[in-house]
Amino acid sequence: MTERAKPSPPKANDDQPIVFIVDDDASMRRALTNLFESVGLRVEAFGSAPQLLQSGPPEVPSCLVLDIRLPGLSGLDLQADLTRANIHTPIIFITGHGDIPMTVRAMKSGAVDFLTKPVRDQDILDAVQAAIERDRKRRDLEKTVSDVRCRFESLTSRERDVLSLVTSGLMNKQVASELQLAEITVKIYRGQIMRKMGAKSLADLVRMAETLGIRRTKPNVQT
Repeated sequence: MTERAKPSPPKANDDQPIVFIVDDDASMRRALTNLFESVGLRVEAFGSAPQLLQSGPPEVPSCLVLDIRLPGLSGLDLQADLTRANIHTPIIFITGHGDIPMTVRAMKSGAVDFLTKPVRDQDILDAVQAAIERDRKRRDLEKTVSDVRCRFESLTSRERDVLSLVTSGLMNKQVASELQLAEITVKIYRGQIMRKMGAKSLADLVRMAETLGIRRTKPNVQT
């Protein structure tokens, strides 16, 4: 692969995982690029942290193989910048000058692994595969939460009241008493909620409420 100073970010409709490399050593970038491409991974390589930041956040499962000692913005500084920007690409640090405090700082800040040069091919491949799988699961969870939240936002205020009470374990009669409604009205609301939320059972609805962090609240007085 030919290195590019400002590569285009992955296309949204291309779900092939990608590995980003940031290392000021050109020979290391080439070696890692060749290794990752040999197992079918997409690669983007950069010689500095600012070049990576110019490329924009990835749209597909990915990870970042990052030299901890870089000219200008260091690997640890870049990690902090990505966190502040709410970019959660898993990071694998590599270094020829690692020490325990540096390792601890990197791992506490969310790094997936910390490898010392020279890095064994299998070690870095294992770390990359684990990081990509971690990012894929995070993206899947975020999509699930987003989908459930969109459904929840389609509910009326009263339907949200009923949802909160039903998923807290109250029976229809108890919900009716809490909201000062007829029990048949609660049943109607409950059916509407199940349909709008796409829930096949009460257990489904409870899981959705847990996903959204919904807790029983004092109901509104309006009907």
